[in-house]
Amino acid sequence: MTTRIALAIEYDGSRFLGWQRQPGGGTVQDALETALSGIADAPVGVTCAGRTDRGVHARAQVVHFDTDAQRPDSAWVRGVNAMLPDAMAVLWSRRVAPDFHARYAARSRTYRYVLLNRPVRPALAARYAGWHHAPLAIEPMRQAAALLLGEHDFSAFRAAECQAKSPVRRLHEIGIERDGESIEFRLRANAWLQHMVRNIVGTLVYVGKGKHPPQWAGKLLESRDRARAAPTFGPEGLYLEAVEYEPHWNIPAVEIQKSMLPVES
Repeated sequence: MTTRIALAIEYDGSRFLGWQRQPGGGTVQDALETALSGIADAPVGVTCAGRTDRGVHARAQVVHFDTDAQRPDSAWVRGVNAMLPDAMAVLWSRRVAPDFHARYAARSRTYRYVLLNRPVRPALAARYAGWHHAPLAIEPMRQAAALLLGEHDFSAFRAAECQAKSPVRRLHEIGIERDGESIEFRLRANAWLQHMVRNIVGTLVYVGKGKHPPQWAGKLLESRDRARAAPTFGPEGLYLEAVEYEPHWNIPAVEIQKSMLPVES
């Protein structure tokens, strides 16, 4: 009998060539499917809640797969972890309804971007944080972020190679907090376009350093012109923090730190 299994995984994106399977291997999907296939003693293919680019990390990526193998949940956690590289780990496993879909059933996805804001580039945090040398003002960035909330055409913030059928997304929340030299951006949306988070962060940084006033973010959004926006920030500081589902799917929720500012519902 075929069973659908859901897993949550965390991984260090600097150690992989992105999420999606490649002929030469080296991706998160390649490593996970190899380990799952070893436990299932048969080929296993996984579907994730959201593909991440090379260098992007995940704290709680959700995936699902179908298998005829009858294994306890512990096998899909400890057994799989024993076969995974050190830079990835399964956090939990559970059987789900046959119609559960890690991507299409997701209500929202939360990302966190960690930015080191100091004159000197990072060494220890080079793979885990973005960096901007000039001082950034938090309040103007918050004002700019508020203009992006709600449902909009985010063409000005999508990568040229983005394959999404529609550029319309709903941005629910943005939180921006400083802790010493570190600034954290937390963003929750129903779904994301390719590079959308990193492009929004780049735009907010332009506002924070005084290159543009906060109102520029709204005008940029209305223009739908990617060429007018700030450069894409690097992937090092980006983390897929959580994926939210309706309660009836029985998917464990990830606690989001209260620094997120709910300014749009």
